[in-house]
Amino acid sequence: MIIAIDGPAASGKGTLARRLADQFGVPHLDTGMLYRATAAALIDKGYRLDDVEKAVGAARGLALTDFDENRLRGREMGEAASIVAAIPEVREALVEAQRRFAQRPEGAVLDGRDIGTVICPDAHVKIFVTAAPETRAQRRALELASRGERVDYAAVLEDIRKRDARDSERSAAPLRAADDAATLDTTLLDVEAAFAAALRIVADRARAHG
Repeated sequence: MIIAIDGPAASGKGTLARRLADQFGVPHLDTGMLYRATAAALIDKGYRLDDVEKAVGAARGLALTDFDENRLRGREMGEAASIVAAIPEVREALVEAQRRFAQRPEGAVLDGRDIGTVICPDAHVKIFVTAAPETRAQRRALELASRGERVDYAAVLEDIRKRDARDSERSAAPLRAADDAATLDTTLLDVEAAFAAALRIVADRARAHG
């Protein structure tokens, strides 16, 4: 079974994806980390984030594991990743690696922004996770503060809105819900309630697929 989880930044999709992967004993891939790692590789070498040739080379050189999550999950890298992810050639370079991961015999859970629409359009279960921008900014601010980063809520909210616009307006694989995806709004849900709702969606889709 392939489960595709999509949604904007800080909607809770990553947490849900990890919980679902643990629940069903299948591997999980946070595809956003691929774009963050690509951006980090460019920054480390002093390249511009919009240098298409360098960005494609960095993307092709990635492994799918062993990421420095403490660094990659920072606010700066999230903004940089959004810029890199808007480059069509970078997305193309990473498509096949993501699809190979999804085709593991035991199944997989992938989360990102184009899993149900581009990477795994035939996924058995598709969930589009969303939440109000203010709620997502609060969650991201708390996450950053927990890692010892100084946090300005207004700046985090502005970043969230900029990323939403960039992700949804880009020409390559824009952020949108797949036509057959179930939408899960987590604005008023805590982690456990969101997970329970996601399990219900998976169960419903699994029955539909027999």
